[in-house]
Amino acid sequence: MKGPRTSLWLRVIPGARRPGIVGRHGDAWKVRVAAAPEAGKANDALLDLLARTLGLPLRDLELTAGKASRDKVVLLDGLTSEAAETKLAAAAGRDR
Repeated sequence: MKGPRTSLWLRVIPGARRPGIVGRHGDAWKVRVAAAPEAGKANDALLDLLARTLGLPLRDLELTAGKASRDKVVLLDGLTSEAAETKLAAAAGRDR
C-alpha cells in the first residue's frame, strides 16, 4: 500500500537574497530561492529547500508543472496535505 500523496501549488521567487518559505500567496505558497532561473537551477534549489523543510528525501518530491514558470506544482510522496501545510506554516514563521 502506498503512503499519502499531496500536491503543493507554489509561487517561486528566484534570485532572492534570503531563501525560504515566505507564506501564503492566494492558494499557493510563496517561496524564495537564491538560485537564478537558468538551466533548472532554481527548480533544483526549490526541491532542495522543500525536502529540508518538509523532512522528506529528495526522491519523494517531483516537479509536475511549471518548470519554466514562477507558478509550480510539486507532488509529495509520504506526506498528507495537512502535515505539509503545518510544516510550511511553521517554516514561514521562522523565515521572517
